[in-house]
Parts: sequence; C-alpha cells; structure tokens
Amino acid sequence: MIVVISCAGSKNPKAGHFRTGDRRKVMFVANRPQDAPDSTFLYARPDESSDTGAPWRDRLVEYNADHPGNDNPFALLPAGRLYTNEIYRRLEQRYGLDGFYILSAGWGLIRADFLTPQYDITFGSQAEAYKRRRQGERWPDLNHLSPETTEPVMFFGGKGYVRLFCRLTEGIVAPRTVWHKSADPPEAPGCRFRRYKTRTRTNWHYECVRAFLDGKLD
Repeated sequence: MIVVISCAGSKNPKAGHFRTGDRRKVMFVANRPQDAPDSTFLYARPDESSDTGAPWRDRLVEYNADHPGNDNPFALLPAGRLYTNEIYRRLEQRYGLDGFYILSAGWGLIRADFLTPQYDITFGSQAEAYKRRRQGERWPDLNHLSPETTEPVMFFGGKGYVRLFCRLTEGIVAPRTVWHKSADPPEAPGCRFRRYKTRTRTNWHYECVRAFLDGKLD
C-alpha cells in the first residue's frame, strides 16, 4: 500500500528556508510575489529564475542531491516533518519517511523524506490571492512516484488536490483509490472511490487517515 496525503498550511516555524547567494531567506508563493506583505523575505514562485538563473525548483532538486544526510546547510526539513499536524508523525511511525508521499501544492508529488523549504502555496479557495494556485494550472511539478509501481495507491486529501493527484498518477499501473467526504465523488478519471462519512468539515481527511491507521476502515 502506498499512502499519499495532501500538504498542509500549518508548518513548523523552525523549518528552514531556501536562501539566495547572499543568504536572504526565500518564501515561495503561487502568484504575484510583489503582493506578499512581508519584506523580510524574498518572495518567489517555484519556477521563476533564481539568483543563479536556474529555476528555484531545479535548485531544490540539486540541493537534495548535493546535501544527503546531515549535510543540510539551510536546515530544510523532510516534507513529512514540515507540517505540524500529528497525523504526519503517525504516518512516519508506520511507514518511515521513505514509505509515504506528500502531494504538495507547491512542489508536486514528493517523497516524505524530500528536503522541502518553507512555502505558502495552496489550492484553498479562501486563501489570499498570492498564495492560491488555481485549479488547472499546469506547473512542472515533481513526481517521485514511479509509473511502474504495482502497489495500490491511496489518496487522502481535500477536493482541491484531487485533480493534481490524478494528473501526476495517471500513468501508473497500480489501482488508485481516492477517499472523499461528500455524497458525490469528485472527478477523478481512472480512480476508485471510497467515501468517509464524518461531520468534520475542515481537514476531514486527517480524521480519515487516523481511522485508516487505527484499522477502522474496511
């Protein structure tokens, strides 16, 4: 079983930032970085050119390749430890950081052990415009899930993340299951559906993952 869970807005305040050559902290956003309110950071989109000319996304991939183990000068956290909700800790306890995946609005489908900087990007419709990635925007998202995987893939996340999950996993041969809350399943071609009935409105999928880990789902 391969578990994929969507990212979260609440992040560890001690997590590191990517930095420019002159050590300025970078905060990644979805649109119009000039509209971000805090001049403490250099605001940038993941696929803009960085201070070296290469896209920031490529720089992050290079950073992960060049800084394995404890060699991590920017103090970036693995994606599975970046978010504050305890459900990510529980997934790490069950599967290890190399055993589950994060669907990130900023970076794509990444392994939980992928070193990930602070960012403020979401599909949430109520977020401020500079944070909000619009549905249908085709970014050059990372995809760490092999198309040759044969293990069933189970996705836990809000409705706004389903389209990205489908796009990034459409080529895999394994069955994909999308958990959903509403009576009508979301649009997810090629996926199986399982409904989780709950009165929880916000971040209901955390409750669903908890039930899954506790063996309370069929």
